[in-house]
Amino acid sequence: MSLTVLLYYTGTNGNARKFAEEMMASGVVDAVRAEEGNERYEYFFPAEDPETVLLIDRWRDQAALDFHHKSPMMESIAALREKYRLRLRVERYIDEKRG
Repeated sequence: MSLTVLLYYTGTNGNARKFAEEMMASGVVDAVRAEEGNERYEYFFPAEDPETVLLIDRWRDQAALDFHHKSPMMESIAALREKYRLRLRVERYIDEKRG
């Protein structure tokens, strides 16, 4: 089983892109990618919505995702999301054939 979570971060004045850039520059992205069970953690920029960033976040299983949600990195992510005043929309998909 594999879990894919799509996170849409939306803001104003380019803040969603600034958030993604700071996430990468600060090392938070690399730390998440190094977590046990992380299979994908990538940002994308929708061509038709310059104020939104899409994060594709995939985990081996629910236990790995739960561990990530309890990690200190979640505080860093939440602080940056607040700093850039972003709204968040989440979609979750389960692929029972993966893994």
